[in-house]
Amino acid sequence: MTQAPKWFRVAAFVALLWNILGCIAFIADLQLSPEDVAKLPEAQQALYAARPAWSVASTGIAVFGGAVGCIALLLKRKYAFVLLALSLIGIIAQDISMFLLVNGAAVAGIVSVILQAIVLLVGIGLVLLSRKAVVRSWLS
Repeated sequence: MTQAPKWFRVAAFVALLWNILGCIAFIADLQLSPEDVAKLPEAQQALYAARPAWSVASTGIAVFGGAVGCIALLLKRKYAFVLLALSLIGIIAQDISMFLLVNGAAVAGIVSVILQAIVLLVGIGLVLLSRKAVVRSWLS
């Protein structure tokens, strides 16, 4: 195994924090009561009600796969690539549901599109980073 550059550990740690925030947001979303949902603007209530169960599951795979994948990067394990690839698949599935099937962009607005684009780019970046780490033998 080759020594990884110092920036690699910093990047993996920052990515772990990012994914932990995603896990917290996901758990908070799951804990919304019907009363909490009723307090949302009508458009967001419709979006919340329209999302299929597989989309919610995809979000869980995205955030928890990303968090565990980043832990694997910090532990220098090759399986980080598989976990981060699964996380990316979860992000893509969530985006398909949110933007193609439910038309969440029209309901939630441009800010949600920009935020999801950032999430997608980070997911792609983590897969590429983990692949590079495997190829360069930074992971065992």
